[in-house]
Amino acid sequence: MITDLCDKIVENLCSRRKNQLLLGSISSEESSMVENENINDELDLRIASVLQSTGHHYEGGFWTDHSKHDPPDGKRHVAIVTTASLPWMTGTAVNPLFRAAYLAESAKQNVTLLVPWLCKSDQELVYPSSLTFSSPEEQEMYIRNWLEERVGFRADFKISFYPGKFSKERRSIIPAGDTSQFIPFKDADIAILEEPEHLNWYHHGKRWTDKFNHVVGVVHTNYLEYIKREKNGALQAFLVKHINNWVTRAYCHKVLRLSAATQDLPKSVICNVHGVNPKFLRIGEKVAAERELGQQAFSEGAYFLGKMVWAKGYRELIELLAKHKSDLSGFKLDVFGNGEDAHEVKSAAQRLDLNLNFMKGRDHADDSLHRYKVFINPSVSDVLCTATAEALAMGKFVVCADHPSNEFFRSFPNCLTYKTSEDFVAKVKEALENEPLPLTPEQRYNLSWEAATQRFMDYSELNKILNNSEEVKKLSSSKHMTKSVSLPNLSEMVDGGLAFAHYCLTGNELLRLCTGAIPGTRDYDKQHCKDLHLLPPHVENPIYGW
Repeated sequence: MITDLCDKIVENLCSRRKNQLLLGSISSEESSMVENENINDELDLRIASVLQSTGHHYEGGFWTDHSKHDPPDGKRHVAIVTTASLPWMTGTAVNPLFRAAYLAESAKQNVTLLVPWLCKSDQELVYPSSLTFSSPEEQEMYIRNWLEERVGFRADFKISFYPGKFSKERRSIIPAGDTSQFIPFKDADIAILEEPEHLNWYHHGKRWTDKFNHVVGVVHTNYLEYIKREKNGALQAFLVKHINNWVTRAYCHKVLRLSAATQDLPKSVICNVHGVNPKFLRIGEKVAAERELGQQAFSEGAYFLGKMVWAKGYRELIELLAKHKSDLSGFKLDVFGNGEDAHEVKSAAQRLDLNLNFMKGRDHADDSLHRYKVFINPSVSDVLCTATAEALAMGKFVVCADHPSNEFFRSFPNCLTYKTSEDFVAKVKEALENEPLPLTPEQRYNLSWEAATQRFMDYSELNKILNNSEEVKKLSSSKHMTKSVSLPNLSEMVDGGLAFAHYCLTGNELLRLCTGAIPGTRDYDKQHCKDLHLLPPHVENPIYGW
């Protein structure tokens, strides 16, 4: 009863201010008048904040808080938190979106996808073709339409936004403020952190493993490989390696690494939990049907597709072709891509007189790419190359390096791996002189998001958690009784200590800036307040809170 009364008081106190934030028709002059004349509103908000924070304690203590909330009505809730969003066509935007759709399809659990919201100035730097959004609702509609066109069904999950800032130096989005606060306490049950190290480098807020009953991290990126290529890369990689160990141990119960190409992290297992866009499997089925009718499915030779930056395999490609120019006499390769290093890549190819035909980047599912027979991918910086999986799904040959990032693909007969540059030449010739084998139903399934979701459920232990009816009953029945708090073991105390230390360090603006944080990202800014209809940070987190 007391809790319900508190909630009603808070709602009433906050309602006036929130209504003001939602009114888009107020002019700037009128807005400043409202701010000057309504000091009482600010006081109301502070009172509301005190009511909300009464009894609050730091949730990143030295061991796990066992008195977490119980899922309502026994139905679990999964929150997927990621570091990018469409229309930025990057892996951490696309793959978590598919994961949310296929987890929601079973209807066994409620699903929320939490993605970063960028202010207009950052959108212009990140999103392609000058595409920007004036509101989160507009971007959500774009995301849902894109997804439905590809999966063929209306996915029933919620999309929410948290404040983010784009870092030009890192070419990535960094959360602003405490990302965990954008999942309501009632929905804080199971969290999937896509790129847990990235999400938590500068995380200054609640400890994920205290707010959520089960936290799974999915490692997408081989950060150490990219950092080593930068100035003072060895030293930077050493520091980042230990920071990644620190934050994943402090904030995750389980970590899934897509391949052994990633950094070895605490509590981690290796498993490919990504599938391919269903569109590519449909293309592969069409190609197989044409071949069964005796038609020529592939009329073009070899191609390479990828963002035109050196780290994406272009350096390795140019070195291989330059070394074996005479061995591959007459061999022509079409290259599709745009990127920051485009001019340098093209100049190097021209200087070495390589037979490379450069064209603008395009969607891998574009009709113009269907007729190529061989996809060449020499990259060793990827964790699990999406383009490789897509090429295999379309029934093509893939020539790629014998590298941990390609381990999952080795079981496919159309995947030709090489260990040496001479072996590369042999595999290219083999692919050009032969026809790829049609995919079996089992191989198609292994590439699908249905199979990827099942692997995710097994390796993250969500299957055990979601299907444990006894546990759900126990959680439900305990709503009206106090839970006992058992003495923490040494591992929990160490993890909690790491989380507490990280919380303290990330609260210092000077330390944040020294480690590369974007200035002012400990909290979100005024523009985020306006775009996302948020209360100001000093009201959400008053200095007298405890």
